[in-house]
Amino acid sequence: MSSNYTFFGNIAAEVDIPKDGILSRTVYTDSQVKAIVFGFDAGQELSKHTASSAAMIYILSGEARLTLGDQSMDVTAGAWAHMVPRLEHAVLAKTPLIMLLLIVQ
Repeated sequence: MSSNYTFFGNIAAEVDIPKDGILSRTVYTDSQVKAIVFGFDAGQELSKHTASSAAMIYILSGEARLTLGDQSMDVTAGAWAHMVPRLEHAVLAKTPLIMLLLIVQ
């Protein structure tokens, strides 16, 4: 295996969706970026919080209520958002949900 790249044929398959819970798995990290795949059961939530680094959310499957600052929106697979440092945000899974979070380090 080459150390020049990291490849996932289906990154959504890297995390299971737990019953009545949230599971996260860090799939990649280096000095510039950290990639974390989340699996949420329906009704599970990451409540409002902030992060010290810029980050990007990509919804891989399912439906969610995404809050970015003072705006909330319903999103589905394919939705993508970039967040500046310290932006208050939250994610509520409306259905079983898989999400990729990229944190700029």
